[in-house]
Amino acid sequence: MKLCICFLAVVLLALVPATVVPVNGEDAATSDEAHSFRLTSTTFANNATLPLSMIANNPELGTCTSNGATGGNESPELSWTNAPARTRSFAVILYDVDAAFTHWGIYNISADTTELPQNAGVKGSAAGAQIYNDFDFGPEYDGPCPPTNIQPVRHRYVFTVYALDTDLTVLFQGQVFPPHFSSFSEGLYHSLLSAGRQRHILASASLAGFYSATAPPGPGE
Repeated sequence: MKLCICFLAVVLLALVPATVVPVNGEDAATSDEAHSFRLTSTTFANNATLPLSMIANNPELGTCTSNGATGGNESPELSWTNAPARTRSFAVILYDVDAAFTHWGIYNISADTTELPQNAGVKGSAAGAQIYNDFDFGPEYDGPCPPTNIQPVRHRYVFTVYALDTDLTVLFQGQVFPPHFSSFSEGLYHSLLSAGRQRHILASASLAGFYSATAPPGPGE
């Protein structure tokens, strides 16, 4: 299943007309970059370490930090600018590239939305429809909790926002078997793939962060 989802994610990127990796303001060297669809966050900087507020906190996962601190398990603040004029809805996905693991998926975000506030991924959020992430704890955001005994111990987490000229209908919605199938990440990826093939994905933008639950080596180690 994980291999299948990883393949779907890679194919999805190939179908997007222009995937824009955001840059820090000081790196924006051209006017084209300044007018591109762009994703930023006040919670963390691009390619920086993710803060404790975003880290998973669920008894079933055990400790997700190197020092035993409790994670906040809150989705970060996310803002996007310069969305295409024909945008009808947005979808946001948080994907662990190193584990081929989807932590969050929210779709059919209204076209007039330019920001998801911190903790918009709470269960029952009014920001959009959410999928069951790969933890299967519910339709919600659940933050990073990378294993400490499998390399690499430092994982890369990528948030991607998709601008679409349509609303998404997640495949197999309403089916009783298998349970929640339409709400799993694979269903959302299939819907986005279908939208991409039909050129409904107008643009995308991404923002990445890193996290490790493993304590750094001490002196001489």
